[in-house]
Amino acid sequence: MNTSRHKNLIHLAALAACASLALPAQAQTAEAAPPAGDSSGGSNVLSTVVVTGSRISARGFTQPTPTTRMVAADLEKSAEPNLFNAIADLPALQGSTGRTTSTNSTSSGIQGLSSLSLRGLGPIRTLTLIDGQRVIGANVTGVTDVSQFPQLLVKQVDVVTGGASASYGSDAVGGVVNFITDKRFTGFKGHVAGGQTNYGDDKNGQLQAAWGTGFAGGRGHLTASIEYAREKGVPSPRFGGAGANGRTWFKNPAFQVRPIGQTNDGKPQYTFIENAQQFQYSKYGLITNGPLQGTAFGPGGTPYQFQYGSNGVPTGTGAVTGCVTPFCVGGDLTGTVGGGTTLGMNMSRQVAYVRGSFELNDDHEVYASFNYGKVDSLFTPNPGAAKNANLTIQCSNPYLPASIAAACAANNITSFQYGVANAIFPKDIEVNPVRTQLRAVVGANGKFDAFGKGWTYDAYAAHGQNTIDINVENMTLNARYNAAIDAVRGPNNTIICRNAAAAASGCKPLNIIGDNPIAPDAWAYIAPADGPRQYSRQRQSVAAFNINGEPFSLWAGPVAMAFGAEARREQYYVIGDPYGNGVFPETPNTPQYPADPLLNTAIGNNWYAGNYHNAKGAYHVKEAFIEFNLPLFKSTSLGEANLNLAGRQTDYSTSGNVSAWKVGATWKTAMDGLRVRAVTSQDVRAPNLSELFAAPLVVNNTVNYQGTTLTVQQRTIGNVNLRPEIARNTTLGLVLAQPKWAPGFSASIDYFDIKVDDVISSLNAQQEVDLCVAGNQEICAAMDLVSATKYVTLQAFNLASMRNKGFDLEGVYRFNLGGVGLPGSLTLRGLATHTKSFKTNSGVVGTIPSEAAGVNLGNTPKWKGQFSQSWETDTASFTVSQRWISDGVYSNEYIECQASCPVSTVTRPTILNNQMKGAFYWDIGGSYKVNKNLSVYFKVDNLTDVDPVAAPQTGTGYGINPFLYDVLGRQYRVGARMSF
Repeated sequence: MNTSRHKNLIHLAALAACASLALPAQAQTAEAAPPAGDSSGGSNVLSTVVVTGSRISARGFTQPTPTTRMVAADLEKSAEPNLFNAIADLPALQGSTGRTTSTNSTSSGIQGLSSLSLRGLGPIRTLTLIDGQRVIGANVTGVTDVSQFPQLLVKQVDVVTGGASASYGSDAVGGVVNFITDKRFTGFKGHVAGGQTNYGDDKNGQLQAAWGTGFAGGRGHLTASIEYAREKGVPSPRFGGAGANGRTWFKNPAFQVRPIGQTNDGKPQYTFIENAQQFQYSKYGLITNGPLQGTAFGPGGTPYQFQYGSNGVPTGTGAVTGCVTPFCVGGDLTGTVGGGTTLGMNMSRQVAYVRGSFELNDDHEVYASFNYGKVDSLFTPNPGAAKNANLTIQCSNPYLPASIAAACAANNITSFQYGVANAIFPKDIEVNPVRTQLRAVVGANGKFDAFGKGWTYDAYAAHGQNTIDINVENMTLNARYNAAIDAVRGPNNTIICRNAAAAASGCKPLNIIGDNPIAPDAWAYIAPADGPRQYSRQRQSVAAFNINGEPFSLWAGPVAMAFGAEARREQYYVIGDPYGNGVFPETPNTPQYPADPLLNTAIGNNWYAGNYHNAKGAYHVKEAFIEFNLPLFKSTSLGEANLNLAGRQTDYSTSGNVSAWKVGATWKTAMDGLRVRAVTSQDVRAPNLSELFAAPLVVNNTVNYQGTTLTVQQRTIGNVNLRPEIARNTTLGLVLAQPKWAPGFSASIDYFDIKVDDVISSLNAQQEVDLCVAGNQEICAAMDLVSATKYVTLQAFNLASMRNKGFDLEGVYRFNLGGVGLPGSLTLRGLATHTKSFKTNSGVVGTIPSEAAGVNLGNTPKWKGQFSQSWETDTASFTVSQRWISDGVYSNEYIECQASCPVSTVTRPTILNNQMKGAFYWDIGGSYKVNKNLSVYFKVDNLTDVDPVAAPQTGTGYGINPFLYDVLGRQYRVGARMSF
């Protein structure tokens, strides 16, 4: 048996025995009694039964779609500064983005987003709701930011781990996460907390308060909450690979990758290394080619011989003996930049929420709510701005030491290639995304009689707006940097920029030969104060109604029915700064953006990174749905069974009509506590604003077409002809819910199979040309390779497909300890998700389907588990919990071999060691009730301070995978909760 697999099975078996594979069975059904933590009070209008995986709210209805519920008590035990973290830890949640992810990115647009992803399908295929209602997206992909939600009033979170498009519409391919607020909260409650890591950083704190009261004799109700939270993050340790604040685990991991043509020697192509040294630059400058290759520069420009790792010797051609481009092992690592990425963003949250309702009479209630949420993040993607052997320094440069100028003459050269990490920059790049949400809702709910039956309804209209400002500081303009480093002697022996046009427009010479302070005017020239900027505004308007009732009865009981309709409009615009976008103001000679002949005013892209472009777009949606619950039979010998049917018809203004449907059934067998469930559905994800209306951009590129190299215009635009992705979701499960022979015990197992076709994906120019040659007419229409003006249009297309299969295990066992003479009760809980297979077919010519299950460089491990053991009394509690990621591989496409390896191919490369370890984390927490109004608590996450597993890259990289692993280390938190 595979050793890694054996260890995983042992882990799972041990934890299953310990925790009884657990999470509440209350998550699977909607019963008459309200869930724990419900303070619904005395509303006379309607006591809605929330069944997130369905629109049917009839009491006693058992839905077939698996749903995991976390109630307020569970959320409090997690003691996280952001509810996002508590939800993202659930095993079915894979690939969620938070403040420790994407911190090495300037332009991705998802930095600072707390967005949930089910099954590794991405946040764009997970629908996140508040009280069953859509929420305005927090970036152009339409995904929501949980950090903007009112968190103190959340009384439960339902996670539907199955397709729910028939009930809720687009994006519910992986499932739904529904945050349900306490609409009838009465009294006052407050929460204060603080914490930090054991490295003394990421200090955090939060203040929350909520208040609720009735008025007008109980007919009206008002709730409000306000909160502020700050997580100060982990500062960048800058250069050299030293961990931040004493962390010792970062060791510059990377892959050395030999050229495929050299792999006929029986040795593997890929080799994992630590202490990887980029030999194409050094901290303060390195000559990377020619007879002077290997000369580095130190304080004041003093030249010295660079110490290559792997005992490497420069060849004069840019290569280094004993090394594999671009890495040696060891040597001078002072210029390392990969460890300088921020581990956790500095993030603050400000949220305010108010909701008011009024009962017009015993049957009808109107309500209105308003939410304000602002999330401000700050991080450093990398120190300096590394130039990988792509600079040319003239031997006449006056900043060169005399010895180097003489060496140039002796070797009969006039210039050389140069690389530098630019550690002399006075400040590191800082990216500051700020997202501000305003959302207002008005609605009504109640009950009425029609056709001799009682019905309930809920109708609402909402308008939301998210303003996203991304401000980048200390970023350099490439053309100005290149002009500034190309210095010559001018009049009176002064040093000036060689380019006369650049000098006339303000160029200031820059000395990058060694460790030399940058003059303020030179820094201001290459890194103007108005760095990359992106301003975008998204708007969402929604109107919807839902009606529930039991129109007639069958032999086994009443038929429940829900139907409704929704209309929605989504729109956005985004504005990039002139340097990045390329469209300058009508008066370009303004002080803010002076005329500069070096800059590209047509297409922009002038920044080292962070080139944002203008775009806008809008679409609208009209849809209607209907859902039935049909009781099939009810008898003592057979038990009870029901059939759940749902259908939704949707009309998108961009792509036309699409259907979603669901067929499911549950069977409560005659066996004590045993229930069987099954559901299959067709689900959809419509193309988002970014995919439809991406910012246009034109650059030159080359492609190979029928054996000829052509220069073409590469035109990047959105694709308004995109079709919705279509998914087929199937789930089969068994539930054992509190049998008489084991009161307090519940467990479930569910097999899932998700297949997504017409997946929207983007290709490069050569891939599009190859697909056209292979006969794809849709892609052929996006290019012209025969006319005088040849072009290839880069767009997103419905090309790829995905299939994700596996199973979920859940359970809980609660029992009183009085029988063994101890106070209180013990609750054993656990969840585990096994991803058996997750294949993606890109649709690109010459590729093979990739298998993501168990790839620990990604976000879908073979096993992800969460377990807890909680002891509780009336006054105190103590919880021990575990989080587990199974061992995996770097890639399932790699062939592992140490000797006699086959020749590598593009699709099946060879690797020396393809094993990537998983992780096992211990957390502890406890609380104590000081009196009826005050309780205090503590929490320690990652108790044993487990280091993140090295995540090697093929180039300069992050070196860690924050989607799976804890990158912050042991974290301490304490807090107090008050209620009156």
